[in-house]
Amino acid sequence: MRIFAVAQNTFREAVRDKVLYVLLFLGAVAIFGSKALGWVSLGQDIKIVKDISLAAVSVFGVLIAIFVGTNLVFKEIDKRTIYTIICRPMHRYEFILGKYLGLSALLALIVAVMTAVAAVYVLVLGGGLDATFFLAALLIYWQLLLVTAFAVLFSSLASPILGALIVFSIYVVGHATEVLVNLPKILEGTFSARLLGWIYYLVPNFANLDIRAEAANGVPVAGAYVCWALVYGSIYTAMVLVLAAIAFEDKDV
Repeated sequence: MRIFAVAQNTFREAVRDKVLYVLLFLGAVAIFGSKALGWVSLGQDIKIVKDISLAAVSVFGVLIAIFVGTNLVFKEIDKRTIYTIICRPMHRYEFILGKYLGLSALLALIVAVMTAVAAVYVLVLGGGLDATFFLAALLIYWQLLLVTAFAVLFSSLASPILGALIVFSIYVVGHATEVLVNLPKILEGTFSARLLGWIYYLVPNFANLDIRAEAANGVPVAGAYVCWALVYGSIYTAMVLVLAAIAFEDKDV
């Protein structure tokens, strides 16, 4: 119940955040404006609308997770409201988990609404939808859960600006992990190659949770792969949340 109370309060606070509505407005503009780009390529308008719509859900969902998430703990410390919370019979990990679940619930609502709007828009334009489109939206949400975990972690360790930069960098690197191992031969055996190799194994591979291309082209995705991707994302998210709980447990507030 303590975790649920924190989550409920976090959800209410995040809904009041003005940044949320600015990003949602920009996301809606991207979805409805995707038709303009579809006119450029003959016969590919529905494909482009699907791709851009899912990209809008992903990008603006990530921005919301980062900008709201990196403020979750820092704001409580800055406003001194953290003292009234931790002096109650509540474990610190419960506070972290409640904050995470509150923002995760908000992101679930946002992804569901944006996906529904995009789906209706595709149907209005005369396109068709299949299961892959909605599976892509599900995996996007799983990406956001992982990004939110990182945001909560760095909300306990750094200022919102620095935390946002770090989390965004992790997200960008996580979408380009193959570059870290496909290095020029001149770097083989060097310290730089070993360092990039360590980063490759530490940073989650967000590309494993990205099937937007398949959804845009109507290519079926095996259920076993989707299940593996969900498990992969869940394990990484759980590990990051454990680190966040440990970081906040040792934080002097």
